[in-house]
Amino acid sequence: MAKQHTYALTTQWTGNKGEGTANYRAYDRDHIVSAENKPDIPASSDPSFRGNKSRYNPEELLVASLSSCHMLWYLHLCAEAGVVVVDYTDQATGTMIETPDGGGHFSEVTLSPAVLVTHESMIAKANELHHQANKLCFIANSCNFPVYHKPICRVAEK
Repeated sequence: MAKQHTYALTTQWTGNKGEGTANYRAYDRDHIVSAENKPDIPASSDPSFRGNKSRYNPEELLVASLSSCHMLWYLHLCAEAGVVVVDYTDQATGTMIETPDGGGHFSEVTLSPAVLVTHESMIAKANELHHQANKLCFIANSCNFPVYHKPICRVAEK
């Protein structure tokens, strides 16, 4: 039998301004995402949907989940392959399309990891391992849209 993992968290709406949801403008979209023994994540909706721009929105958190999962698999694969990564930064972007009924869906996410390795001989393998990381990423495997990769790999300055 396959291993099964369960993830529990709490989402608490904090946007009641006294009238609840009496009308569309009567409430804030602010909420807190929390999990036991972890810092809270202040969240809201996208500012386009009356959200608080100083808080993370679900769409950003989805892109962050893809970026983070890919990075963690990638670093694991590099460690196993003898590719020494000393820095990793991803400038990830996601595109969401609104539908006429007010809903929407992501059409794509692009990860753009910039990786520094310790030796030039590692660059080809480092670039190749992004494909394997994508195949193994739990989050990417759960999406119904493409996740693209535009990696850059360089040798760290000594």
